[in-house]
Amino acid sequence: MVAPLAVATAFKGSGMVAASLAATGAFFLSTPRSRAVCVLLALVLCPVLLVGGLWNSSQVETLRSHPAELVALGVVGLALIVALAVVFMRWPLLMPVLAVAALPFRIPVQAGGQSALLLVPLYVVVGGGGLAYVWERLRPRDPGAENNGYRLAPAERSPGYMELALMIAVLLYSIQAAYSTDFETALKNVAFFYIPFALLLKLITSLEWTARLEEWCLRVTVGLSLIFAAIAFGEYATRRLLWNPKVIEANQFRSYFRVNSLFFDPNIYGRYLAIVMVILATLLLWSRRTRNVVWISVLLAVMWAGLVLSLSQSSFAALLVGLAVLAAVRWKTWPVVAAVGAAAVIAAIVIWAIPGSVHLKGHSAKSLNRATSGRVDLMRGGLSMFGDRPLYGYGSGSFAERFRAREKKGEAQAASASHTIPITVAAEQGIVGLAAYVFVLVAAFRLLFGGLLRLRREAEPSARLLGRMVVAAAFAALVFHTLLYADFLEDPIAWTLIGIGIALRRGPPRARVRSSGIQPAGTAAESVSP
Repeated sequence: MVAPLAVATAFKGSGMVAASLAATGAFFLSTPRSRAVCVLLALVLCPVLLVGGLWNSSQVETLRSHPAELVALGVVGLALIVALAVVFMRWPLLMPVLAVAALPFRIPVQAGGQSALLLVPLYVVVGGGGLAYVWERLRPRDPGAENNGYRLAPAERSPGYMELALMIAVLLYSIQAAYSTDFETALKNVAFFYIPFALLLKLITSLEWTARLEEWCLRVTVGLSLIFAAIAFGEYATRRLLWNPKVIEANQFRSYFRVNSLFFDPNIYGRYLAIVMVILATLLLWSRRTRNVVWISVLLAVMWAGLVLSLSQSSFAALLVGLAVLAAVRWKTWPVVAAVGAAAVIAAIVIWAIPGSVHLKGHSAKSLNRATSGRVDLMRGGLSMFGDRPLYGYGSGSFAERFRAREKKGEAQAASASHTIPITVAAEQGIVGLAAYVFVLVAAFRLLFGGLLRLRREAEPSARLLGRMVVAAAFAALVFHTLLYADFLEDPIAWTLIGIGIALRRGPPRARVRSSGIQPAGTAAESVSP
């Protein structure tokens, strides 16, 4: 039994690394055909890894006993992807719009002995977009038209530090899964999240993000947010959640009622609304039309009500961070920093003097741990793990398994992460992983915020510059939320914001760079200081 298991694990590990290398090649290889081959390899390897990760799950086990249904499901899925590829080649702007629409929708599936929330609609959209990308670049073309005439993803840009940082993080995660004590979780993260999101990033960065495209994506996002808020209002009115047994049970024993709308977790629902509210606040601050100000204010009021019902403190904090970033860019930085510092000092004094105001019973660690739903124990356990193996950690995806083993906690008492992304990375990947994580953050903030202070001098900023501010503020809010909760590179919104930021910030695509001798993006284009 041991030998076949070891062989299967080695095979899956090799597949993870191969898929990560293919995703990396999709950005960094020099010709459209070679990049298309890499996208195709990633598209093929990803479902193979998915099947490998789900093979022993209850859903696939049921289908294995009915092979005809399994084959029919595969044929239907492939037919849907092919149909979407045809649609995207005819109407290419539908691809990013459908991708943005699919971002919040997750379906629970048993994988690796755990419940995974899979973004099946997004996978189908990425599959269709990737297939269209491959077909356009591998089919026979007229001589001299190698870099021109593509309808889908026509604006491939030379990659910069941002893509390099992300691909290093993905490759490192795949390699460090080799010694993980929870290989299946690492496999799930790579196959379900990192590779599909890398392909999504590739497609997004290869588009020309016009004002029209930005507007349609904004309309879809706001429309979905209103639907989610309406469902949350219905849950609160009826005191019945649509799903998530843990939250349903918790609501029965608390004096308050938390909603989660169509999301599995109230905090993820709150994160989505907080990000959309930051986006709308950006438009509000730079809007000069009274009608727009009124409508945006109404939308913000509705979403604020929906956010309050989630009772997600981490989402409230993320919203405040996003608004602080906007204020610092719109007006002056130092007054905002001073105000935030003063608020932090006042909050610390209140917590110390009146702990009951934040549900603390005294100043003990146990009281703080209860008030934070056990997060203090999770953080302490993660830091202890990092202290034991500071250089390379316990392996990708190992936090929950190692935490349970070390702290002798049951499944119900352990979480999938420390709820603080840097601590999770430190415990699983050590200093090496932390360096890759910091590289991603530095590259992202440098890319997204570079040159945005021009907004103070422009009375009516262009759609591109305002779009960059939207992305930067939303990304800052999301990153702060990951410091209090979880899911950074496991969240497709992070990759989407980075991808749009790259497309709005970077210079001309590859073909125009080569023909005109312009310096490639990622060098001079990224050196602009804020």
